[in-house]
Amino acid sequence: MNFLSQPLQSQPEPDWARLQALPIVDKGEPLVPLGLVPSPLRVYPAYFHLGVPGALTECYVRRPVLERLQQAAMLLPAGVELVVLDGWRPFRVQQYLYETLVDALSRQYPDEDEQGLLTRARHFVAPPSADDAAPSPHLTGGAVDVCLCDGTGRLLNMGTGFDDISPWSYTAAFESVVRPGAEEAEIIENRRLLHSCMTRAGFTNLPSEWWHYDYGNQSWAWYSQQPHALFGVAQQHSLAERWRAQVASAGG
Repeated sequence: MNFLSQPLQSQPEPDWARLQALPIVDKGEPLVPLGLVPSPLRVYPAYFHLGVPGALTECYVRRPVLERLQQAAMLLPAGVELVVLDGWRPFRVQQYLYETLVDALSRQYPDEDEQGLLTRARHFVAPPSADDAAPSPHLTGGAVDVCLCDGTGRLLNMGTGFDDISPWSYTAAFESVVRPGAEEAEIIENRRLLHSCMTRAGFTNLPSEWWHYDYGNQSWAWYSQQPHALFGVAQQHSLAERWRAQVASAGG
């Protein structure tokens, strides 16, 4: 059995209060676009294509995250490529995703109180937070959503779609199948492959989402047992904002 075939272990979700209490030491690594990055790394901004309000036409991550994505992609066997579906998110997008999921859950569970809905939603979408001390993972530029494709761009079978909220979206869910058929065996191998290349490149995985990986943010610090996170809230400045800052600096 090679490292790509190691079984995935079920992991508990973090203690969110303790995770969000981890200190952040942010050195200001910039956000960088992924659109010009060559194969075997591909970019498909999923939320833009799904029509999510405020979603970007490009995927952005912190520079050290890009370097590790490239490392992960190079670990894949010939004919398999890494696809980035989402990276840094504007607050508006995080808020839309969270509120949309909570609305769907409240319709399904009308007797659930607010805390119960929060607990259910948090398995798949973090509450929107631009708090410098406890930001949503995707607002840091350190969280990425990824999958695999073949050399023709056909997505590999991962068992569920991206952002599926079923129990089968848990990373190790298919490991519990006692006698996997051909399709289930394929799903198991694909998830193991994705998990292996990402974790070998320094990422950690959110156990409830096979597609979600972190580097540098508080989730990464929690799962990798680091004393502090490297990334807080990241900002993407508009051209107008940059020009105003440059004018102010020149006139100062």
